[in-house]
Formats: sequence, structure tokens, C-alpha cells
Amino acid sequence: MVYAAYSAGRLLARGDVSTAVDHGLAILHFEQRLNIDFESPLNDIFTAHAAIGIPADFAYASLHYVLTPAILMWLWKRRKSSDYRFLRTWLLVSTIIGLIGFTLLPTCPPRLLEASHGFVDTMAQYGSYGWWGGDASAPRGLGGLTNQYAAMPSLHVGWALWCGIALWRHGRSVWAKIGAVGYPLVITIVVMGTANHYFLDAAAGAAAMGLGALLTGPALRLADTVRARLRPARETATAARTAGVPANVGDKCETSARERERIPRQQGGGADRRRKDGGADDGGRGAGAGAGGRSTTATGGTAPAAGDGAAAAAR
Repeated sequence: MVYAAYSAGRLLARGDVSTAVDHGLAILHFEQRLNIDFESPLNDIFTAHAAIGIPADFAYASLHYVLTPAILMWLWKRRKSSDYRFLRTWLLVSTIIGLIGFTLLPTCPPRLLEASHGFVDTMAQYGSYGWWGGDASAPRGLGGLTNQYAAMPSLHVGWALWCGIALWRHGRSVWAKIGAVGYPLVITIVVMGTANHYFLDAAAGAAAMGLGALLTGPALRLADTVRARLRPARETATAARTAGVPANVGDKCETSARERERIPRQQGGGADRRRKDGGADDGGRGAGAGAGGRSTTATGGTAPAAGDGAAAAAR
């Protein structure tokens, strides 16, 4: 989801071509004055030697999209939730910083400058060996779905640096340590040798990751604050949905209480009817019973004897 938003943002951030070219030339001239335009000799090597240029093009077109989510899933599966949450948020915040850079500073990459500046687009040169076309790493026919002037900062380098730090901190084997150091270095060389980025683009990608790391802690605290404020609202909504619906135990208790109240009344009414019926049908026997030691009531029922006083009182 984050990458889809990032890609959509790159499309929305397409700037004026002339402005992007001016920014690219300004970066190149600044590097030349400081003798840090490492992309120029590297591009000459990649262009002259297909054994170097072709693997570099494959690395540029694929590793960015494969290794980053693979390492993210590995962290989710193997590491503590707090470690995963920090690294995931760091990647998100840094990507947003990169998107801001694309928006504010559209930059023409070296490969799209005029040929007089000496750069060759190796991905176009070796395009017959891969799935990409002349539009950076986009597959053939899909060049319109990418922003070719989103060169500053280089998130290829930024995400590779994130992968390297994650492997260094949480990898256990020697190979993990080697990959942690080698992968960011290889990607940095690849993005310059293929003429997709200037050296300062790569440096800006590393700086974006550094700034993202500093902002990750505040971002996590903000997320915790928002979650804490939303939790009472969710609990209130849940209570409102369940209001008026008694729990299972409550249902049984209420039913039992009603039954205990209803059954004695039914029993009492039945006893009254029997006493009335007894007075009408057994009047003669009432006198005989009185002679036998029990006195009769006016309705024909039998009054308890003296020995039955305690039981009657108890009832």
C-alpha cells in the first residue's frame, strides 16, 4: 500500500522538463567543480563492458522491488514486534521524505541529458537482454506509468541502505553481515554506472534514510497517542451495539427468577381451589373428622392440630 501511494505520488509530482534538466545540470556542474562526479567514469565502464553493464541493469531493475519486501517479511517473521515496528515505520517515513524530494526538486537523471555531456543510458543500450525499455526500469510499454525525473533523492540507495542496516543488526550469519555491507555499496555503484543517478542523488538517498531514522521515534509516539485516543471511542461504540442485550448467564438467571416467582403462585392457586372443592364435597366428612380429633373450619377444610403448630408456623 505504501509503495502504491509512493508510485502514485511520483506521477503527480511530474515537473516541467526544462526545470528538471536545469536541476540535473546544476548538480552535475557542482560535482565537477568538486571532482566528485563519479557517475561519469563508472558509466564509461558499464557502457564499454557488457559483462558489467547487463548484470547491473538487471540489479537496478529488480533488486529494489524484490529484496526490500523480502527483508521486511523476514523481519516480521523472525524479529521482535518492536524491532519490526521500528524498521517498518522507518522505511515508511523515509519513503515519504523521498516523495517530498521528488515533488520539490524534479531532477533529470544523467542518462536523459544531451549526448554532449557524455552519458549513455545502459538500460536502453542493453534493453534487448531484459524486460525493460527505454524508460528507466519500467517494463516495455509502461514508461508512461513512471516519473523519469524523480532522481533526487535516490531511493534505490536509500532502501538498499535500510536493507543493509536491518541485516547488520538482526542477521546472525557471516553472509548476512557481508550482504549488509556489500548490498548498499553495489547498488550505489549500479545507480551511477547505469546513469540513472548522480553521486549527490545517492548521498541524498542516504541522508533521507538518516532523517527518517530520526523521525521514526516521534512518528511511533504520535501513532500511539492517536491509537490511545481512538480506543475509548471504539469501546463506546462496542458498548452501544451490545446495550440492551443481556449476557447468556444473565438470561438464565432472569428466567430462573421468573420461574421461581411464577410457580409458587400457581401452586398457591391450586391449593385454594382444592380447599374450596373440599368444603363443598366433604362437608359430612368434616364433622366426622372433628370428632376424630381435628376441628373443621367454616369452609369445610381441616385446621391443624396442636402438634402441627410448628410446621404451620414454618410454612
